[in-house]
Amino acid sequence: MAPPPPSLLLVFLFLLSSTALLSESRLSLDYYSKTCPSFKKIMQEAITDKQINNPTTAAGTLRLFFHDCLPNGCDGSILISSTPFNKAERDADINLSLPGDPFDLIVRAKTALELSCPNTVSCSDILAVATRDLVTMLGGPYYKVFLGRKDSRSSQASSIEGKLPKPTMSMSQIINLFAASGFNVQEMVALSGAHTIGFSHCKEFSSNLGNDTHYNPRFAQALKQACSGYPKNPTLSVFNDIMSPNKFDNLYYQNLPKGLGLLESDHGLYNDPRTKPFVELYAKDQNKFFRDFARAMQKLSVYRIKTGRRGEIRRRCDAVN
Repeated sequence: MAPPPPSLLLVFLFLLSSTALLSESRLSLDYYSKTCPSFKKIMQEAITDKQINNPTTAAGTLRLFFHDCLPNGCDGSILISSTPFNKAERDADINLSLPGDPFDLIVRAKTALELSCPNTVSCSDILAVATRDLVTMLGGPYYKVFLGRKDSRSSQASSIEGKLPKPTMSMSQIINLFAASGFNVQEMVALSGAHTIGFSHCKEFSSNLGNDTHYNPRFAQALKQACSGYPKNPTLSVFNDIMSPNKFDNLYYQNLPKGLGLLESDHGLYNDPRTKPFVELYAKDQNKFFRDFARAMQKLSVYRIKTGRRGEIRRRCDAVN
């Protein structure tokens, strides 16, 4: 039998390599079922233990996930530490207030996974699953997390400039920022519901308390008292949702018409005609909020991810291999 012509052989090899790359880069819900059967159990133990001992871990992890994904995609680049030769994302000014507990959770989970399944589970997958599970632990919606992300090989603070919302931004700026990443106004409002848990530092809103008429007067006075010592103690903070700070629910939206929003951007959501209808919708219908939040989080979790050979499985989450 005559051998196939060289051109046919090249086509076959190309198709074979393309199929391999496609299967390598495809995400799935059971990505680690064969390569790391204990993945779910190890993650559950690490997450539960950390949240029980440090109840603010959930809110911090949700914020960490958001700060990793929105600027340049969910690739774990926020976890990389700076070196004398490179200022990493986590040391950008907007990320300096990220709490330590979520970083510690990722390190603990990664350490346990490396002992059980070396060089198999990505740091970006760990962060995505931890975020979903912690939201659910606090009463929020469950959503599917597809797995198989690879970790970024680099992290530069300069690469996220202008890609994360700031409390002082106008609503138009925030809408445009989300739109640049493919998220519409309703998705942005739904994701803002993450403020139903967690806290903000006094420095992020104290300057508005005497000038912003959208605050409930008694609430503004209470915030002034709570933050009176913040110039000497910059770590002072206040819960974003004063009604149910440790429960994932829709009270954040119910607070806004009452003047109980904490940040300037919170007030903007209720006072801007483009976003107000969604605030009112979610304030009335928690199930609708949960559905839309889950859908937006699932979309964010696969935003500009790295798969196949475009990334790596880091051995340590805080350093590239």
